[in-house]
Amino acid sequence: MASHVTVIATNLRRATVKVTPGTYMTDVLQEACKKLDLPADKYLLKHKQKNVDLSIVWRQTGLSPGAKLELVQKSKTPSAVSVALQLPAPESNIAPNGRLVEKLPSDLTIWQVLRQFESGNASQGKNLNLTARGIANIDTGAKSGSGQLYYESPVLNIMGRELATFSDFQKTLSQLGYNSGSVLMRLSFRMTEKTLYEAMSEISQLFPDVDAAPKEPTTVSSASTAVPAATPDEDSAPPPPSAPSLEEPVRTNADTEDSTKEPPTTSAPGSAEQAATEGGDSMDVDSSGPSDSLQPVSVFQAPTGNTPVAALAAVSETDFTPTIAHAQLHQSRLQQQSQNKRLLSDKELEERANAERAKLASISSVSIKVRFPDNTSAQWSFGPDATGALLYQAVRSVMASDDQPFKLVLPGTRTAIANSDGADNRLIHNYKMTRNVLVNFTWDSRVPADVRKRPFLKGSIAQQAKAVQVPELPQETDDDNDSGRAAQPSKPSTTSDRTEGVAKKLPKWLKLPGKK
Repeated sequence: MASHVTVIATNLRRATVKVTPGTYMTDVLQEACKKLDLPADKYLLKHKQKNVDLSIVWRQTGLSPGAKLELVQKSKTPSAVSVALQLPAPESNIAPNGRLVEKLPSDLTIWQVLRQFESGNASQGKNLNLTARGIANIDTGAKSGSGQLYYESPVLNIMGRELATFSDFQKTLSQLGYNSGSVLMRLSFRMTEKTLYEAMSEISQLFPDVDAAPKEPTTVSSASTAVPAATPDEDSAPPPPSAPSLEEPVRTNADTEDSTKEPPTTSAPGSAEQAATEGGDSMDVDSSGPSDSLQPVSVFQAPTGNTPVAALAAVSETDFTPTIAHAQLHQSRLQQQSQNKRLLSDKELEERANAERAKLASISSVSIKVRFPDNTSAQWSFGPDATGALLYQAVRSVMASDDQPFKLVLPGTRTAIANSDGADNRLIHNYKMTRNVLVNFTWDSRVPADVRKRPFLKGSIAQQAKAVQVPELPQETDDDNDSGRAAQPSKPSTTSDRTEGVAKKLPKWLKLPGKK
């Protein structure tokens, strides 16, 4: 049964929109903004001071026919939406329950959402092909091998709404009504009549900014492979740290003299000394030869005792005694937290984000220490362009069983660093590694038990390990503080004596019961 609603703008202009039980509220918003000549992506609908869920249909809103809806401006800052992508049968094996979940801003288009899931962040480093699939269509009368690749388009089902065209994929999550909360997208694929070449050319025209980012890693990797082959002897312009580290294993397998002599020219301060101290054994040269950035700066032995060395340090009991300064600081913090604070404006949030990006851009290197299962550890120093793939390759260079799968987990969380070389997987900019970081090494569940019991480090690397030395803190003795702390317990006794003296002078009818 058809009905209508009245949408009132901020300037008190009105627009009447016809609705049916199956009309989505996002369509109501777009139709009202079209009649009022306003941009639909900057407004929301409210009914009696409550936001109307734009992702549902009219019959689910509970609004009465002829309801009056208010048109209010939306915040300029995009909010976070938890997006769950339900994969079809072949691809569903890479994720538990066949579902990938990731928090994304509400101003992303549906095409950008699919590209985010393709990058491998939500799928733990496993890249997917969701937007560039081709399927062969072989006619029955054609010869073998004459099939043409046709584009297989992704189809999304969001609460009964089907999105299958490129115009649908240009809509943002906010335009579909998802400004907060969570949304489930069911993915399937449908064969189209367009060839794969025609579809790719159309995609490059409709989504130029989206497709530009994924193509950068391929161009960088191809350039990095061409530079060592063309100029193996040039030392004046060394490549960035990430480029040689990814291509060094290919050069070591060729067993060329130039490749073994080139790494010391760009070596880190610690790796050059370790390479000089090693002997002339060919096995040692092979183990330290992959690249300078893969050579650990320091290697530490496992602790000999069950008690941590830091716990054996002598600590005075007075260090744990709170002082008056601690109490005053605690009271000031409680007072600050009890005061009402206004929310940051869009400009202040943008300035804070710019300051954080400038801080990350100013970091030239970060020291990462990886703790292994046998309590040994190794430390590396990486530059601002280092990615998760470089860290994984550095760890494999010191492993005895370097063919076994593993994960590197950030401390205090369950976040695993992705083994990806993309621009969105940089250690400093994407994982916010601004200072010395400790990363935990965990074996994959498929690794057998006998491999886990073997020595973790290679023989040449284990010989370089040194014991962890805990610095001794200087013991400072402050006579004034000790005397002040010792004098503090005497004050309550004097005050208690005074209160008892005052209590004795009070009349009997004014004394509180319980003490005579």
